This record gives sequence, C-alpha cells and structure tokens, in this order.
Amino acid sequence: MKRTRSLPAYLLAAAVAFSCHKTAPKEAAAPAQVTEATDLAIEKAILEDQQNFYYTNFKEYPQNDPSLPIGVFDSGTGGLTILDALVNYDQFNNQSKSAGADKEPDFSREKFIYLADQANMPYGNYYSANKSDLLVEHIIKDAQFLMASKYYTRSGEKAFQKDKQPVKAIVVACNTATAYGKEHIESFIQKTGIDLKVIGVIDAGAKGALEAFKKDESGTVGVFATVGTIASKGYEKTFLALKEKMGYTGTIQVVNQGGQGLAEAIDEEPDFIQRDAKAPRQNYRGPSLANADYQIDKTLLDVYNFNFDHQKMLCDSKNSDDCQVLQLNAPENYVRYHLVSMMEKLRKTPNAQPLKAVILGCTHYPYMTKDINQVLGELYNYKKNGQYVYRHLMVQNVRLIDPAINVAAELHAYLKEKNLFNQQAKQLSSEFYISVPNLNNPSIKTDSAGRFTYDYKYGRNVGKIQEYVAVVPFSKKNIPVETLNRFKASIPQTYKLIQNFHQANPKTATLTAEEKIN
Repeated sequence: MKRTRSLPAYLLAAAVAFSCHKTAPKEAAAPAQVTEATDLAIEKAILEDQQNFYYTNFKEYPQNDPSLPIGVFDSGTGGLTILDALVNYDQFNNQSKSAGADKEPDFSREKFIYLADQANMPYGNYYSANKSDLLVEHIIKDAQFLMASKYYTRSGEKAFQKDKQPVKAIVVACNTATAYGKEHIESFIQKTGIDLKVIGVIDAGAKGALEAFKKDESGTVGVFATVGTIASKGYEKTFLALKEKMGYTGTIQVVNQGGQGLAEAIDEEPDFIQRDAKAPRQNYRGPSLANADYQIDKTLLDVYNFNFDHQKMLCDSKNSDDCQVLQLNAPENYVRYHLVSMMEKLRKTPNAQPLKAVILGCTHYPYMTKDINQVLGELYNYKKNGQYVYRHLMVQNVRLIDPAINVAAELHAYLKEKNLFNQQAKQLSSEFYISVPNLNNPSIKTDSAGRFTYDYKYGRNVGKIQEYVAVVPFSKKNIPVETLNRFKASIPQTYKLIQNFHQANPKTATLTAEEKIN
C-alpha cells in the first residue's frame, strides 16, 4: 500500500452544499442547523462588546501585510500533519514562484501560528450530542484567537498577554471544523470588514481522491473520518459533485467510516484510551461489545486481529475468547476495528466496486499511515475456508489520500496572487498554542486528569459567552510524552519548530525546565 499526497492540476472550486435537516442514522445525517441568534452571540461579543475578553478591534487590523504569520488551527494536535506539509512543501521556485522544486521549502520564510483546541476536542462528537451550534461557537473562537493578540503564558494565570501577532491567512486544518464551520468563519470575517483568506481541507481531499481514477474507471473511495465529518457528508457531496463536473464516466461509489475514538486515542483522551489500565473501565466510550453504534463483532475477532499485548485491549477474562467486556486501548486497535468495519460495509453493498483510495479525512489519521497500510494488506490477503474474503473488493495498492499537499498548493496560490509572501521572517519563529480548561472560571468541571468531564464538555449550551478555556503555549504539562515522541518521529521538521519555540521565544520564557519541550 502506498500513501499519496496528490498534486493538483488546478485548484478545486466546487462548493460543499449542506442540508440543514437533522436525520438519522448518524452516518447519513447532515449537520444540525445553526440558528441566526446563535451565530450572532459570539460575533457580537467579538465585534461590539468592548468589555468582553473576545472583543477585537478590527479597525486597527494590519491587512494585507506580508510580514504577518499564517494561522493554522485544529481541534487538537492532529492538524500538525497539515502544518508539516506546509513546512516541507517544495513545488515552486522561491524566486520566480513558477512551478518546479528548488530544494528550498516554498514557505521557508513564513512564520506559522498553530492552535490546538485540545480542551474542547473531539470536535467530531458535537454532532452526536446535538451540539453542532456550540461547535460553531468554538470554531469562531479559534479564528478569533488567530486574528487577535491575547494568550496566557501558563494554565491558571489570571493576567493575559497581548503580544501575539494577528495572521494574514487561516488554514482550517480540521475536517470537522471545515465541514461545520468554514462558511461561518468566512461570514464572520466578512462582518469584520477585513480581507482574509480561509482554506479548508475537504475540497483538497476530494480532489486528491478523484485523481486516483482514470476518466472511465470504476471503483470505490473510502472516507475515513470523524463521526461528525461523516455526518456532514462533506466529503461525499464534494467528491461526487467534482466527479460530475469533471466528466468522469465510471461507476464510483463512496463508503463512509466514522472513526469513532481514533483521533481521541491518538491524542490520549482518557475516555477512549488509558495506557496504565489493567482491566475494562467504567468511563470508556469507544467501540465495544455493548456499543450499539460501534459494536465489536465477536465473529470477526479473527479478522480484526487485535493486538492484546501490554493492555492494548482490555478484557474481563484472561482468555480473550471468553471476554464479555472488550475495550480498545491502543490507536492501532482502533484502526483495525474501523478498517474491518469499512470493508464489511463494502462486502454487504450490492454491486460493490473495488476499493481504490481511502481519504484520511481527519488530520490525526496520517500519524497512523503505517498501521493503516498494514491492516489493508492483511485484509487483502485474509482467507477463510481457503477463500479470499475481501480481495475482490479492493485493489492491492489502495491509495491513502492526505489532503495536506492540496492545501499547501491553495495557500501558495493565494499568497502569490495577493503578493503576501514574507521576505523577512523564518519558519523557526513559528509559535504553538493549545487550549486547556480555564482554572479561573468557577463554572467549569474537570476530571482527575484536569480535563473537562465528558458530560460538561458536551453539556454546555451555545450563546453563554465565557472563557471556558485558556490558550497557552505547548508544553510537557499539556501534551503527553507519548504524543511528543510521535511528533519527533513522524513530523521531525515541525517538531524542530516546536523545540525552537521553547528555546528561543520569550513567550515560553516563564515555563520551567520540566515543562519545556526539548
């Protein structure tokens, strides 16, 4: 199996059309409607209420300034895979801006500001909790952070700093945020009166998947994304609209798989993974034998081929065949569960076409490329009673489509068109921020690990504009060591930027030696 970051022949212009009606089941429904009143609450605070923390004076915004950084945000650290593509992108000559790599990254003189809204993640679950309107509020706050100057140096501090630069473009490095919030961000920015580009990931991923097909070729595209992104049908609608527009004549099907719990497991969310657990847990929310929506099928245990070593699966029996309670406790096992579930859907689909490409529709999933390729290979070769079970339903080399390169191409085209390339800064000046529960807000509710409880996170109501979170620099205090090790191994150049943020930027000067990332 090979991973393909496809390069666009042109930039996709097809828009995603969303229905505003709520329907079931979860993987077939459109986003819940966000009312006008909801939309105005956070906007009014930002645009009009000078006493509100989120108020921003856009009359003083330094528009069209090449020296400004580029803002990138995601619901967590998964969006660093998008940033890493930007950091390493080299498809143009840096002097002439014409096509052709010159061995110097095209954004080497650009400063990036990255935000991980970790405290409010996973974004994909707001739809399931019927809180899509609250999600939009979070997304607008993310955009406001990138456009404004405020941040806190550490969790628990009462005084905020005001020396963060605003940005000259925003990359929404989150599929769920793109599906539910990109149009709302664009509408909000229009109300501010400033000219600011917003780039999302869904169009890019759909374009990359289509490029896996010849004009008359038939096959299936898998969309592997969060539950919320799948519910929006953003990828499916965009892909099929583009197929029609480009005149592809083959029968191309789409099979969707909501990767419930995978992004959360990658980010070490305790409701989905707890590495020191020795037995099944009460607060577990991932796929299980008893989960009606994401049920582990005991008849497929041989196909899943779960890794039971080192508590990577939690069972209530010493013999895995006798488990009455079974819980996933490692990202690789989440991958196994969901890819088998995807192929089972395809197996039960009438006149199913072979799987040719899988869109990695969540920015966390590229971290698991090795595992995804391994499981797809196992499924291609899986036999039962001497017969291949899935081989007729998939090509041998399924392409993994990472939208990141298409996002980089769109950003490059925008900076070129607007003459916004920075000639002064360096990537090493990039900054990295993460949201944590605001300990100075007495209304918040946290668990023993200091994170929002699940019921509080998804029980909040839209329109109550308050500081649920404090945005602070990345540190060892708010990012687990397992996650940092993954960054170091899988996105080494971006990891160097994070290290430099801690070594050379005064914004991290107050962090202790134990908190600094080295």
